[in-house]
Amino acid sequence: MTVLLILASQSPARRAVLAAAGVIPVIHVSEVDEPAVLCDAASERGTSVEELSAEQRVSILARAKAKAVYESWKRVADASASSSGDLVVGYPLEAETESFESAETAESSESASNALASDSQSDVTHNVDTAQTRDFSGVTVPTKTFDIHDFAHLNESSNNCNSVLIVGCDSMFLLDGECYGKPHTPEIAFERIKNMSGKTGQLWTGHCLIDARTGKFLCKTSHASVTFAQMSDAEIRAYIETGEPLEVAGSFTLEGFGGAFIEGIQGDPHGVLGISLPILRSMVAELGYAWPDLWNKNTVEETCKKSDPTSTEVPKENVHQPGDGWVQCNCGRRHWGHNGAAGVLLARRDAETGRVTHVVMQHRALWSAEGGTWGIPGGAISDGESAIEGALRESFEEANITSEDIDVVGAYREDHGNWCYTTVFAFEKTGHRVEPCAHDDESMEIKWVPIDDVPKLKLLTAMRTDWPSFRARLDSLASIR
Repeated sequence: MTVLLILASQSPARRAVLAAAGVIPVIHVSEVDEPAVLCDAASERGTSVEELSAEQRVSILARAKAKAVYESWKRVADASASSSGDLVVGYPLEAETESFESAETAESSESASNALASDSQSDVTHNVDTAQTRDFSGVTVPTKTFDIHDFAHLNESSNNCNSVLIVGCDSMFLLDGECYGKPHTPEIAFERIKNMSGKTGQLWTGHCLIDARTGKFLCKTSHASVTFAQMSDAEIRAYIETGEPLEVAGSFTLEGFGGAFIEGIQGDPHGVLGISLPILRSMVAELGYAWPDLWNKNTVEETCKKSDPTSTEVPKENVHQPGDGWVQCNCGRRHWGHNGAAGVLLARRDAETGRVTHVVMQHRALWSAEGGTWGIPGGAISDGESAIEGALRESFEEANITSEDIDVVGAYREDHGNWCYTTVFAFEKTGHRVEPCAHDDESMEIKWVPIDDVPKLKLLTAMRTDWPSFRARLDSLASIR
């Protein structure tokens, strides 16, 4: 059995602890409002936040983080399960040789210049040899049509997982009866670290593990005593200038700059790093799984090495979690996503006529492939996800497209054999409004664009090639709904 672990945290330390133990997690950030969660929990108990113990606080927050990610995961899974329509699969590499060679010639002479054409869009950056996305303009692509739920390959990644577990964690440092979370500012960090100097406190870490398939969950906590060396004011200021203590519980780390100032630990050292492996292992077992079923590090790293023949090691700057990384594609280019990639083409319709009026478009960051062009939000499909699930998750993470507010009505999959890109067609639900916005640094802008204005944008090469057929399909789907 293969079990995928989702970590409801962007903590590098927690990810590093898991990776060292053979588990490369998928990262889903919970975006929980921690003070509000604690206030609500205290109110429910008829007490104040200050009267909650450190153990209670970390347990409450760990559960809130895991639950938030679980609910997000479930919304995506439910939206995927309720999708309708056809999946059209195109096989461009199976096109007739003459047509394909013609397209290659066109790409080398015309499409490269077209991609760089306008002086008014000089912010667009391209590396035609390595960064330009696929271009099959002029190619008659053979296709097959499937029911969107019957086509098995759409509903599993190349590293399909039997089960999904979600773990949320939170840590706090208890010293002289006071709980220390993240200081956030240099001034608070200085005051806290000066007070901690030469003393011993307790680092508490809460864990909540949820079985995504059943909704069953467990919560446990770990703690360890941490003794600090005497630190001079100059040492404290120098440590704060590294930036390390500002966004970590207790204003210190064991594995970083702060490790030199820690004289002793009694208890679970992994808990001090943010996640206790022994406790997590026991929780995994209580939910009915075997710890070795989570081991995937060798698989992920070997896949990365094989996919990029020019690399002798895992490209750490590219591979952030399972599914991320470059694939040397059968089409002759490198594409992103070991399990392929997917995105959402979301349309808005006129309330009276039902005709498509707008679509959501992404103005791509300049550092990305064909930076400065416009396309749709999307990205690599994670291990254990279907293409639809990956598209829905990515579109939320990048563009705030909320799964509960849209209907999936069809898909187009461009199949290159060892890599595929799936475009998921969706409509905004009647009575719902999606408010797209740039959620991360992959976009300069996300906005609704009038459908007639899309061809006027500087489009990503693949989108420019596909847009006429995508427009026709959106209009067709709107007419029958």
